[in-house]
Amino acid sequence: MVKDMTISDARKRLTSLDLNQEETIAVTSRGRRVYALMTWDLYESLSETIDILSDPELVEQLHRSMREADNGELISHEEIVQELG
Repeated sequence: MVKDMTISDARKRLTSLDLNQEETIAVTSRGRRVYALMTWDLYESLSETIDILSDPELVEQLHRSMREADNGELISHEEIVQELG
């Protein structure tokens, strides 16, 4: 969920803001969104997602894995542990 807050209000309330994992605050200046405030966990998650989606090989691997899962081609935890030793 995104809430708007003026840059003046954000400046005053920055140290007292209590964001949950799903919240983002759009900081506005003259009615225009100019910054986004979010939890560090959400930022890291978005950053990792962008990194993965920016790598064509990783995207293809993700699509292949999703197709395998859809086809029931799964490997059990025990098989992985045995294979990795």
